[in-house]
Amino acid sequence: MAIARQVLCLSAFLSLAHAGPEPLRYSVAEEGVSGSVVANVAADAGLAPAQLSARSARLASEDGRQRLGLERGTGRLVVAERLDREELCGESAPCTLPFELLLSDPLQFFRVEVAVEDINDHSPVFPEERVTFKILETSNPGSRFPLEGARDLDVGSNSIQAYSIAPANEYFSVSFGSRIKGKKYVELVLEKPLDREEQSELDFSVIAVDGGSPPRSGTTQIHIVVLDVNDNAPIFTQELYVVQVLELYVVQVLENAPEGSVVLSVVATDRDVGVNGDISYEFSQGVGQSNSAFTIDPKSGEIKLRKPLDFEAAKNHELSVRATDGGGLSAMCKVLVEVVDVNDNAPELVVSSFSSPIPENALPGTVVALFTVRDRDAGANGKISCALEDQLWFSLRPAYKNYYELVTVSALDREETARHILTVTAADAGSPPLTTTQTFTVDISDINDNAPVFNQTSYTMYVRENNVPTVLVGAVSASDADVGPNAKVTYSLAPAHPAERPPCSCISVNSENGHVFVLQPLDYEQLKQIEVLVSASDAGSPPLSANVTVRLVVVDENDNAPLVLHPSQESSPLSSELVPISAEAGYLVTKVVAVDADSGQNSWLSYHLLRATDPGLFAVGAQSGEVRLRRPVTERDAVKQKLVILVRDNGQPPLSATAALSAVLLKDFSDMRLPQSSLATEDEGGSLTIYLIISLVFVSLLFLVSMAAFIALKVCKRKELKGGHVLYGASDLQSGLADMGAAGTLPHAYCYEISLTTGSGNSEFKFLKPILPSLPPQHCTTGGGTDDEQDFPRGPITGEDMAPDNPGTLSAGQFNSLSFN
Repeated sequence: MAIARQVLCLSAFLSLAHAGPEPLRYSVAEEGVSGSVVANVAADAGLAPAQLSARSARLASEDGRQRLGLERGTGRLVVAERLDREELCGESAPCTLPFELLLSDPLQFFRVEVAVEDINDHSPVFPEERVTFKILETSNPGSRFPLEGARDLDVGSNSIQAYSIAPANEYFSVSFGSRIKGKKYVELVLEKPLDREEQSELDFSVIAVDGGSPPRSGTTQIHIVVLDVNDNAPIFTQELYVVQVLELYVVQVLENAPEGSVVLSVVATDRDVGVNGDISYEFSQGVGQSNSAFTIDPKSGEIKLRKPLDFEAAKNHELSVRATDGGGLSAMCKVLVEVVDVNDNAPELVVSSFSSPIPENALPGTVVALFTVRDRDAGANGKISCALEDQLWFSLRPAYKNYYELVTVSALDREETARHILTVTAADAGSPPLTTTQTFTVDISDINDNAPVFNQTSYTMYVRENNVPTVLVGAVSASDADVGPNAKVTYSLAPAHPAERPPCSCISVNSENGHVFVLQPLDYEQLKQIEVLVSASDAGSPPLSANVTVRLVVVDENDNAPLVLHPSQESSPLSSELVPISAEAGYLVTKVVAVDADSGQNSWLSYHLLRATDPGLFAVGAQSGEVRLRRPVTERDAVKQKLVILVRDNGQPPLSATAALSAVLLKDFSDMRLPQSSLATEDEGGSLTIYLIISLVFVSLLFLVSMAAFIALKVCKRKELKGGHVLYGASDLQSGLADMGAAGTLPHAYCYEISLTTGSGNSEFKFLKPILPSLPPQHCTTGGGTDDEQDFPRGPITGEDMAPDNPGTLSAGQFNSLSFN
């Protein structure tokens, strides 16, 4: 037995790779102890024990009862509860328990069949403990008397194998065999004529023995009453009645025929007359429970239904009818009632496993559900076909016998359809057919297969310059077709290229809601537009992202006043425009040119005459800034005209600047130098003239004081000088002065006395160097000097030496005396 089981397991394991997987077959004896090991199903299925726990392995049976268990740690199949073959299968053989070994992630199943083997745990049992037969003494040897046989719930060799009589006697023997359709019979056979006068009663036992090891037996007591001669016994018109309850004819008994329907009338005849010919009918006491559906009329022998029959409960019924006459003689017959099925049971659909949700990236062929269909009817009424309503993503696939798999056939997309409602219809082939529907609601779980999508291809936002910090300028928004964490979008600034750093620290994006803020004030004149890249990322694994360009436009404000470019307002004195007196009205005097750093209407400039020496003489173009004569110039007009032009922009509020300019009216352009110098003189401010006069007076006084002090000092030193220190004699000085007077350079009343000290050649009075190329370091004497002294010209300074043609000469009115210390 063990070798045979191993061969079966090996065959099942090798066939797993085929399209129609063969079941793993095992056997177990009934009445096994709970926990008994049947086999190692994991090893036979090619699974590691660790996979059983990781994939939530379990057993599933058609009726939902867990008669067998699975040890996930070892992969062994064990007995979970008491197995009674007779309870499970009755008299049917073989007795098989089908179930599935189911695994999840992914869904996988193995068909397993466990045959429950019979053991000899039941003894034969007779329907009656004591049976009485009344037999005429004139009965011939070989006469047979039917006996209700014993029943043994065991099957095969464990069922009844033989009958015997104990104690043995010379009158009767027991006959055991099979007749129509395998129905077994037991009869008492008369071996020797009876003699009522010799022995009126006879008792013995009939023993039924099965073929188990050890064998079991059952006994019934037989009581024989020998009757006086009664020539004729009842005779049934036929020994065996076979009745078919047809399905389609009302005149016959249907499976669901109502109570009281006539099944059959049995008829027995007796050639005797009087009391000996009166026959009564009754069911044998050993009929069994199935006879509770029938009743018999004791006079007419009419068998009726006590309740409707059920093909699914019992396909046939065997009735034993005994006919007894008034003299005590009886006869027995068998009535076989075969119930013909009608289509009164709809198909049943039992779900063994169902997986929901399934990921949207599940591969085609993924098993979603495993179910079995069955119909308790027989023949065409029990033939089932399954169909799935129109579906593009799922289909039905036969798995094994009456098992079906619900599988995916194409790629799923949760964003397109998040839930599939599948309706499976099971219909039998009866007429009319009966159907059963089962609905599967398959939810599709999300995977991160969709990147965020912005609701705009690009964003343009505006902010006014000189904005307050952290001002909100707009928001970006992205949506993700996924759900859960895969759809949670966060925002951030992204560099234009992966290697770059995010640009512009002056912009910030709220990571949760996409609000865009400007963090610091902006200046339109420095930065007119900013482009940044905003990234939206989901929280999937791995995350997906999308980028969008956000263009921030700085809106100009009127924060810059106009700037006058011409005429220049920085030169002093201001330049003057020359206008001939002969100029007519409309003459272009000049054009004021100004610019504004702002843009738009804030930079639209207009020009206006604010002040003028003669307002009626000039006109200013509001848009062009051209200064033109309003009327011809007349001689009564002032020669010099001053104008102030107002330049104003178009902002709110407007800003302005002024341009000052002057115009000189000339008769002839050859006279332009005089007016220009006069204009320059007049343009000097009164305050500047006062300061110059004060400075000149102060310098003159300082010079006079210095000269007085110098003369006084020289006079004091002269008294201390010794002879030989006078540079020139009186006669020489007189002659020199006379010469200079003749030259007209110095008047005779002035006399110069020069005293030089060492190093005076390097004095700051370098303007005297042309006439004093080298001064002696010591006082000169009349008789001569050193080589250095020879370089200094001897004699008085003449008028030629002090002439204006010589650079550095001194005029007569400049100095009275020079002293170099």
